[in-house]
Amino acid sequence: MKFSIIIPCYKVEQYLHQCVDSVLAQTYEDYEVILVDDGSPDNSPAICDEYGNKTDKVKVIHKPNGGLSDARNAGLDVALGEFVLFLDSDDWWDDKEALRKIDTCIK
Repeated sequence: MKFSIIIPCYKVEQYLHQCVDSVLAQTYEDYEVILVDDGSPDNSPAICDEYGNKTDKVKVIHKPNGGLSDARNAGLDVALGEFVLFLDSDDWWDDKEALRKIDTCIK
C-alpha cells in the first residue's frame, strides 16, 4: 500500500460525501481511506459506514470524541500505507490526478 489517507470526521455530514468522493475518484489506485468518526453527534458516523460498506478501500473507525489530534492518531494506528496523508473532512481534492502527482514527486 502506497498511501493511507486519514480523514477525521466530526460534525461534517454536509461536507463528507464531497470529501470522500474526491478521494475515491482518484485515478491512482494504490491507497486506502481511513475515516475516523470522532464521536460525531450528527449523521457523519452513518455516512462513514456507508462508504465502509461500499468499498474495501475505506476503513472506518468509530471512537469517543477526543479531538482532531486523537482522531488522526487513531487513524495512524491502523494505517498500512508507506506514506500518510491527512485530509480534513470539510475539504476535498479538485484534481483526480492528485495522488498520481504526489507519487511522481516522491519518485
